[in-house]
Amino acid sequence: MSARIIPVQPFDYVVFGATGDLTKRKLIPALYHRFADGQFDERSRIIGVSRTEMSDKAFQKLARDAVTEFVEADYQDKATVDKFISCFSYVANDVSNRDGWADLEKALRTDPEIVRAFYLAVAPSLFGPICEYLDNKGYWRRDARVVVEKPLGHDLASSMEINDAISEVFAEDQVYRIDHYLGKETVQNLLALRFGNILFEPIWDAAHIDHVQITVSEDVGAGTRGYYDDSGALRDMVQNHMMQLLCLVAMEPPASDDANALRDEKLKVLRSLKPITGESVSKCTVRGQYKGGAVNGGSVAGYQDELPEDKKGSKTETFVAIKAEVENWRWSGVPFYLRTGKRLANRVSEIVIQFRAIPHSIFDHAEGAPKPNRLVIRLQPDEGVKLFLMIKDPGPGGMRLREVPLNLSFAETFNERTPEAYERLLLDVIRGNQTLFMRRDELEAAWRWIDPIREAWDNSSDAPQTYTSGTWGPTGSVALIERDGRTWHEGDY
Repeated sequence: MSARIIPVQPFDYVVFGATGDLTKRKLIPALYHRFADGQFDERSRIIGVSRTEMSDKAFQKLARDAVTEFVEADYQDKATVDKFISCFSYVANDVSNRDGWADLEKALRTDPEIVRAFYLAVAPSLFGPICEYLDNKGYWRRDARVVVEKPLGHDLASSMEINDAISEVFAEDQVYRIDHYLGKETVQNLLALRFGNILFEPIWDAAHIDHVQITVSEDVGAGTRGYYDDSGALRDMVQNHMMQLLCLVAMEPPASDDANALRDEKLKVLRSLKPITGESVSKCTVRGQYKGGAVNGGSVAGYQDELPEDKKGSKTETFVAIKAEVENWRWSGVPFYLRTGKRLANRVSEIVIQFRAIPHSIFDHAEGAPKPNRLVIRLQPDEGVKLFLMIKDPGPGGMRLREVPLNLSFAETFNERTPEAYERLLLDVIRGNQTLFMRRDELEAAWRWIDPIREAWDNSSDAPQTYTSGTWGPTGSVALIERDGRTWHEGDY
């Protein structure tokens, strides 16, 4: 069955940082797929803005090259690509120059039926000045939207400063703080799974769930990215992506699917997290840094080897494991184990809901003891959901118990292409739907929980534990969960 395509209003999408890697790898391919599926047409405009001097034709070539390189060949149709590229135009503008905005004014249409959106794919230090210039030059409208990419600060204070600058111009209902993890199909299916079925919600609590694991692992390294060494895994992954996944697992049922109803419940989870401060930091967290090893059959260098000379000796973590607790009635006593890192054994993002063991087994003489049920939600790759159950292995000769999965593979079930996260999020901005975007109070609550961990690490003389590339991280991560009598899920999906 094909997905239902709902067209959006015509729009002017202004992309600041239009010649950057994010625009070429993610934004242009995402918009192309939505155009090819008929969600918008040539009445819409994509206006690139960057300091680079470039003609419309040159920017259209950049867009065409991005489609050629980052869209699968099976989805490239020449006539469709030509129509899509006709939507592109370009404005050369140094956003830090107050006098260089006249050409953008000419590119924007004044028709109130044309949705106006500004995507800031630039450094966070430019968010405030760009918003100020948009206001001063009269490009702001009450129905305009602004999309901001992470990082939104490096701690609570800097995050508040950036958001204060944005809020001087744009109201909260105009601001779209993008986290591409929330646009993933499986993440949204977590909501459908919980709140669209009677099966799970009655057992979604401490009485039935032993613990939760959230893993976001990458097999690639940090490379020479200067941003990463200034950030680290805690800021780059935990503070946003993983905290949002935790919220979706732990939140109470919202009153409706209204954006603020959903975000209100996520905020309650963030405010219920048990603080990790002082001595508890060493007990509940592990940080690591990869050294050389083998990944996917090839030798790779260690993190220190990839750094420039002036960065050698960096204590930036490339791996984090955390034992978190949500202090409320539903989750009291249930640990949430978070794990993320680079140069790990596999690229995988998944949530494991580990249910409690049965209270009494009647199968004393069976081959194979009953295992507790597991619900595994795979975000990437091979998106899908598996519920592991115990059954009798077919055949004569007595009772033999075997664990098997009920498998919902998106690729096999729907037999069609699954849209990328940016496809949904970019057009949700045009629809004015903020459900999958972070609200300011959510962001700040996450920073309040993260900052004490970061500060304790910064004040510690201990270096991150090293781990060999191609493994599942440092031994401290194994100890973190196994001293509670539990084990990381690392088996086949």
